[in-house]
Amino acid sequence: MFAPSVAFVDLETTGTSAGADRVTEVGIVRMDDGARVSEWSSLVDPQRSIPNGVQAMTGITNAMVAGAPTFGQIANEIAERLAGCVFVAHNARFDYGFLKQEFGRLGKAFHAKVVCTVKLSRRLYPDRGPHNLDAVIERHHLPVSDRHRALGDARVLLAFIQTVYREQTAEVVDAAIARMLKAPSLPPQLPADALDEIPEAPGVYRFYGLNPLPLYIGKSVDLRARIASHFSSDYRNANDLRLSAEITRIEFEETAGEIGALLRESQLIKALFPVYNQRLRRRNEMVALCVTAEPGPPDYLRSDAVDPGALEDLYGPFSTRQAARATLRHLAADAGLCWSAIGLDRRSGPCFARQLKKCAGVCVGAETAREHQQRLRQALAPYALKPWPYKGTIAVREANMARERTDVHLFRDWCWLGTAHDEGEFGDMLQYPRRAPFDLDVYRLLARLLPRSAVIELGRGDTACEEI
Repeated sequence: MFAPSVAFVDLETTGTSAGADRVTEVGIVRMDDGARVSEWSSLVDPQRSIPNGVQAMTGITNAMVAGAPTFGQIANEIAERLAGCVFVAHNARFDYGFLKQEFGRLGKAFHAKVVCTVKLSRRLYPDRGPHNLDAVIERHHLPVSDRHRALGDARVLLAFIQTVYREQTAEVVDAAIARMLKAPSLPPQLPADALDEIPEAPGVYRFYGLNPLPLYIGKSVDLRARIASHFSSDYRNANDLRLSAEITRIEFEETAGEIGALLRESQLIKALFPVYNQRLRRRNEMVALCVTAEPGPPDYLRSDAVDPGALEDLYGPFSTRQAARATLRHLAADAGLCWSAIGLDRRSGPCFARQLKKCAGVCVGAETAREHQQRLRQALAPYALKPWPYKGTIAVREANMARERTDVHLFRDWCWLGTAHDEGEFGDMLQYPRRAPFDLDVYRLLARLLPRSAVIELGRGDTACEEI
C-alpha cells in the first residue's frame, strides 16, 4: 500500500452543496501497514429534512436518522479514525469538502492528504472511461454490497485500490499517487486549504495581494497543477518568489478548453494590467508593419488602426515596435535591404548597411526604389497577415465532458465576438452581434489555433444553432 495508514471514506448527504447541505452517513474503512483493516460507520442526524430524491437513491430516510447522533456528537470519533491517514474517496473534493465544512461549523480545522480515486482511475486507465463509481465497479468487477450506503461504497474503494495494484505494477500506481499527494509549499499568508477548491480543469486564475487589482493573471489547461507550480520549493522564476511573499488570495474562472482560457487571459491582462505580467502586458503594444507597393519606409500600426477587411499590405504581428525593427534588421542582413529605405537609418548618402557592404545600394542609386520595395515585400512575405479564411461568422465549440461544460466561441474577421455557454445565449449573440475590435493578439491566437480546431461556418446571416 502507498502509505502506512489509509482511510477509505464515503459520505451520504442531503445534497451536493457542502456549504448548504449536511452529512447523513459516514463510512470509514481504515487499513494500517497494508494489512490490518478496521471498519466503522454511523448514520448522522442532519438536523434537516432529507429530500425525497436523495432518500430514494440512498435508502436513508428521515425516520432512520431521527435518533442518530449529530455530526458534533461523533466528530471526535471521526477525527480519531482519520488521524494520520491518507484520505481516499471517489470524487474526493465532495467528501473532503463536506467534512471540512462540518468540522468548520464546530470551530475545528480538518486537514488531510487526499487521493481521489476518480483522478487515479483517469491517470491509470486514460482510455477506459467513464470513471464514475458504477463504471469503475463494472469495469474491474469489484465486489459491492449496499451501493449508495457509506460503508458499502468505502469498501468498494479499498477493493479498487487492491485491484489496481494487481493490474498495474506497484511502481506505476505509487508514482501516480505520489504525484497526487505532492503538496506545494504554500506561502504562510495563504490558508492551508487554498488549493482545495481549484479544479484540474482549464481556466484562468488571478493572484491578489492586499490591493483590489490582481498581482498576476495566468491560464492553464490544468488550473490546480499550474497554480501549485508557482509555489514549488525551487521556484520556477524570480516572479514566483516575489509573488509568494505578496499573495493573499487566489481567484479562478473555469473554461471548457484552451481557446477559452487563452482569450480570457488576454482580455483580463489588457483590462487590469497586473504588475507581474510584464511580458504579457506588452500585448497592448503589438504592431503590424504596413508596406505598400509604393516605395517608402514601413508604417507601424497598432491594433486599433488595423482594418481586418484590408490586411493585404500588413505583416506581423510583432510584440512591440522594437521587435518589428529587430525583424527588419534581420531581414535587411539576409536580403541586402537598405537601412535608410526601411526607416532604420536617417543619414543621407550611403546607409550603415551599405558601408558594411550588406545593402544592394538603393541609397546610392544602384537599384530603383520600386525594385527595393518589391524585395522588401518579398522578404516580409512569411509574416504577411492572412485574410479571414471564412465567408462570415464561425463558431468553435469546446466541450469538457468531465466537467459537464461547453463553451461556444464566435469569431468574425479575426475578431472575438464573445463566448456562449448555452443555446439561448448563443442565439442572442447571433441575433444581436456586438462590435468587436480587431486585436493583433487575438489574430495571433486564432491564426495558430483555428487550423487545429473544429470550426462551424455560420455564414453571414445564419442564426440557427442546432449544430452547436
